[in-house]
Amino acid sequence: MIHFDNVTFRYSNEAEPVLQNLNQEIPAGELALLLGATGSGKTTFLRAINGLVPHFTGGHLAGVVSVYGRSTQDHQPRELADLVGFVPQDPVSGFVTDLVEDELAYSMECLGVAPSVMRRRVEEILDLMGLTQLRTRPLHTLSGGQQQRVAIGSVLTAQPLVLVLDEPTSALDPGAAEDVLASLHRLVHDLGITVVLAEHRLERVMQYCDSILLLEDGEIRSGSPSELMQTSPIAPPVIHLGRLAGWDPLPISIRDARRAAPPLRALLADHSPVVHAVSTQTQQIASLRKLHFAYGNQSVLRGVDLDLDAGEITALMGRNGAGKSTLLRVLVGLKEPSKGSVRINGVDPRALPTGDVLRHVGFVPQEPHDLFEALSVGTECKASDVDARCAPGTTRALLALMAPEVADNTHPRDLSEGQQMLLALCIIVAAKPPLLLLDEPTRGLDYPTKKKLGEVLVGLAQSGHSILLATHDVELVAELATRVVIMGDGEIVANGPTPAVITDSPMFAPQVSKILAPERWITVEQIAHALEQELA
Repeated sequence: MIHFDNVTFRYSNEAEPVLQNLNQEIPAGELALLLGATGSGKTTFLRAINGLVPHFTGGHLAGVVSVYGRSTQDHQPRELADLVGFVPQDPVSGFVTDLVEDELAYSMECLGVAPSVMRRRVEEILDLMGLTQLRTRPLHTLSGGQQQRVAIGSVLTAQPLVLVLDEPTSALDPGAAEDVLASLHRLVHDLGITVVLAEHRLERVMQYCDSILLLEDGEIRSGSPSELMQTSPIAPPVIHLGRLAGWDPLPISIRDARRAAPPLRALLADHSPVVHAVSTQTQQIASLRKLHFAYGNQSVLRGVDLDLDAGEITALMGRNGAGKSTLLRVLVGLKEPSKGSVRINGVDPRALPTGDVLRHVGFVPQEPHDLFEALSVGTECKASDVDARCAPGTTRALLALMAPEVADNTHPRDLSEGQQMLLALCIIVAAKPPLLLLDEPTRGLDYPTKKKLGEVLVGLAQSGHSILLATHDVELVAELATRVVIMGDGEIVANGPTPAVITDSPMFAPQVSKILAPERWITVEQIAHALEQELA
């Protein structure tokens, strides 16, 4: 089991502690979900469990963190490796080999596991994590979601007693996320492994967890999901729908919500969902024709045709490895198609001088730190204003809107994953490119921050920009997108208005749609509007 005994932690360059007088016990064989706002200290809490805090991060730790009786202050992370497996937000940062199989075996090599046992465990994890077809693939050729599954699998092969995961499903498509969470659930219930995970996409994980730890202002509250969700400001759509409808007890799962839904269905029978208004502008911003791309002999894009118009927010969806990130990189000119054409406002982005690309298209990648060059957030924002040729203070004002807690003197790489994404977004948005490409923009973002992001993107679309976002966040798509494009094996398999596409998909349907199907309600906001009319 895990004990936090009066734990306070402060980073060396910070005046205030991130964790404040924490006293918490996580029992053995439990799946505990850690909640908190973006930048609230969740990653710090998780790293304290395996000793990365303070042995790797530095800083000042008071109190005692112990795992099965071993104090993390007295044991280095390598001395806890047989007890605690840790999977970070950025899986690539933890890779030490080149191939999938080798990465799965590496932790066992470090622990001196016999070769015959290593071989068996690798085969088991390949099956468990759905990696069998990828076993000989170089890690750098995998999609972000595939890399995430390899990172989790490489930790599981060491068979730790405690598994700590930071945003484990953030880069996974809904199907893959369901498989990973179901696997974690089996590890807890069948093998007694203790799992502690931080996750912002509560709609995915809530039904699996035994307890919730809510981190606010450096302090922690804990309880069962039903207890914490009564008052928690951070909650998935099913909880907000339950509160709106007055359901008691609040449903935690889709199944429970569907059982409570008949009276709500009756109230909504004479109402239709208010859908996103599609822009009346007809200006075409981008055009892709017969686009092909391959990594060696592996075809990734196959004959893609797509038009993107001003005023649209288009969601690009599909399972991991479907070609979404590659398509974005071809659009911005980072990849050269083997066949076909790309035109943005009539221009091939690869033909533009580097300094002019941002005048046409902006790209925020999954790894936002690739965009950072300065040693502080303030300097990064000033450099962004110069590159974007905009008024001084523009980038900083955008960041203050979405992440007011970020200080100017903070090093960009010391920010949380979510804060890094917001900074990268502000750097690109400051230039107001006609076409904005976002690759998994909500990784590491809590619900309130996602709402702020949505407001910014809607404002850009209304002012005539075209936005294409590749995402697995079905709730974000329901809230924002005017159109959904679904890819499968490098081809577009669906393209149409958001309600029509996502409500017809068992994989990409949001929670509200699953609860009220077959009617095409997709957000709690739509239902609130209908109930207001009903009571008027």
